[in-house]
Amino acid sequence: MRIFIAFEGSFEPFDVSADETVEAVKLMIKDYFHIPLSEDKQGRRYLELTYSGAALKDSWNLADVGISFCSTLKCFVKEEDKPTLYVFNAVTQEKMPIVESTALLGKKVSDLRTLVTLRCGFPVGVYCLRTPKGLEMYDCNGLRDYQTDIGTTLRLDVWDGWKEFLMGCLLGQKLKVQRYLSKEGPVLKFQKRVALYIAAFYGYIELTEWALQQGVRPHEAVGVHPYRAWCHEALHADVSKCPIHAAAEAGQLLILKAFVNCSLLCLECKNAAGQTPLTIACKHKHKDCVLYLLSKMWSTVSFTKISVPMRIYIKIKQWVLRAQSHSLHKNQLCGARVFGAKVGDAIIVDGFTKPRMTSKSWHRAEDRDSQNTLRKLPPLKEQTASRRPGNPLTISQPDPKGQTLKLPPIVGANPLFDLQRHQRQNQKKMTATARRKEELIKNSYLPQVPLPSVSRVGYSHPSFHYATPSADVLLRSPLASFSEHSGRTPRENAVYCLAVASTFKEKRWLQQLGIARVLAKKSISNLTTQEGLKTCENLPEIML
Repeated sequence: MRIFIAFEGSFEPFDVSADETVEAVKLMIKDYFHIPLSEDKQGRRYLELTYSGAALKDSWNLADVGISFCSTLKCFVKEEDKPTLYVFNAVTQEKMPIVESTALLGKKVSDLRTLVTLRCGFPVGVYCLRTPKGLEMYDCNGLRDYQTDIGTTLRLDVWDGWKEFLMGCLLGQKLKVQRYLSKEGPVLKFQKRVALYIAAFYGYIELTEWALQQGVRPHEAVGVHPYRAWCHEALHADVSKCPIHAAAEAGQLLILKAFVNCSLLCLECKNAAGQTPLTIACKHKHKDCVLYLLSKMWSTVSFTKISVPMRIYIKIKQWVLRAQSHSLHKNQLCGARVFGAKVGDAIIVDGFTKPRMTSKSWHRAEDRDSQNTLRKLPPLKEQTASRRPGNPLTISQPDPKGQTLKLPPIVGANPLFDLQRHQRQNQKKMTATARRKEELIKNSYLPQVPLPSVSRVGYSHPSFHYATPSADVLLRSPLASFSEHSGRTPRENAVYCLAVASTFKEKRWLQQLGIARVLAKKSISNLTTQEGLKTCENLPEIML
């Protein structure tokens, strides 16, 4: 059977059998035209035969596909570049090919994560990359440091307990997203920003509206997980990307309109590279998005008596927001508010802490958290006195043989012994009463203001002499006089004045301390005046 092969402008006849396969015909064409074919790790160069507009597979027979006598087949030489790397997504269970030049292998892990984000739509703060052996890859290292070669399959892992949440975001299922939200406040805010970012990338209107109603702003950076918020120096540059940037990269025109209607600041929102949404849309060649953003940027904002260009209006609004944030930050500093990580917050240290990005399901992560809470040791008072062998939670108790046996006191045997015991009990009662009085004074006068401990060093105070003829006043010390007339010791009076001054909560602590000093000085001067009047009343009358 004779057929004709059309190849690069030539038209040549070939005598073949009807039972020949397409692969055998390709070998005949290769030998006849001397076509070099190759296949390696980077790509392959191969032949493709088409008949009636359909590509023929190598395993097909010519008669099976309807090729008859004098049929004409077209032959093409095609070149196909193989993916440089593969990334297995643990959420979707799919393998993503990364088709780039081999120069990618000489770059850092951060550059690869930027490409992965453009492919899957996940923010960089949500996932990490691992080698085929399970070793986590850090952004600061190069791909060559992990022995990454052409065709290597890497693994994309997300935070434990986030698989169902991220799957709901990828599918645009609002109810599923709401079900798997975290109960921790900072993590919940981060998840809402992630949901808006993914919804903007894939164009889910319903999920976008829900996230905007939750207070997420489209020009706000997604950021990183709160467990890694403290290590800002080692973070990826793309953590500053906003949902508006994701919408511009994916060409989601409806999402862009919704974001611009929500806040005009989205038009001038810049990423880490200083690119606006208009620049990003031009880079990715989204014509409709470019035209819309251009029309918005060259529009005007009309007020009652004036119309302001959009660029000037955005600058004025940014200036007002910076002033408001500066004043808010100043007030928060006056209130001694702590920013960032606090004592007790969970943190992740690369290479030291146990990894929490292993793509565990929500149920497995919940079980692990419950087990961690059950492993906490109970208080010592609740532990049993007897030691059980093999139980790690029980503590060893001292040997009862080594303890001294306490016998009840003998009553009525010795009157002198009873008298001494009675005196000791009275002394204990007096000591307990004094302690209760001191605690009552502390609780009543010192709800907020701490004082230094009472100094035990004995100081000899100089004797003060008043210019009065009364011998009682001359022999009486000022501290004893103050305690006698005021009913409080000088320390108790200081505590009282500080407690009164602390009620002025709008004033600073130093101002409160000044008020307490004025109150203490005034109380002492009043007692001194009253004492002077009393002594003057005892003076003999002088007859002129």
